[in-house]
Amino acid sequence: LDSRLSDAANQVMDIIRNSFVNGDTSTIEAGESGIKLVDAVEFSYTDPVDGSKTSKQGLILNFQFPSGDPARVVFRLSGTGSAGATIRMYLERYEKDSSKHDMSAPAALKDLAEEALKLVQMEKTTGREVPTVIT
Repeated sequence: LDSRLSDAANQVMDIIRNSFVNGDTSTIEAGESGIKLVDAVEFSYTDPVDGSKTSKQGLILNFQFPSGDPARVVFRLSGTGSAGATIRMYLERYEKDSSKHDMSAPAALKDLAEEALKLVQMEKTTGREVPTVIT
């Protein structure tokens, strides 16, 4: 079971990398919520002390809401050893409308999360309908 989870997690990251980071995001239509994928990048980390660089630290999908406000979803893979893998998904959204600043995070980020999960084929690839942990 653990190796299947690790394989599925790696497949999700490969879908993001191949379809969006190395692919053409301009042809992807906005979802039902009107949220549009703008571009995707893979990021690395450079140690400020010794200057060493570590690549493949995560994948970022940059979105735009119908209001023009930006958002992004970061996918990181961890625990890829013999005990399976975890895909961490971080959601960020800029909201200029101050009347919406008191919204709960789950409500404010729901459409963004759904759009990202659909694009990366999370359920289809991993078989998981819901996350195991939400923080």
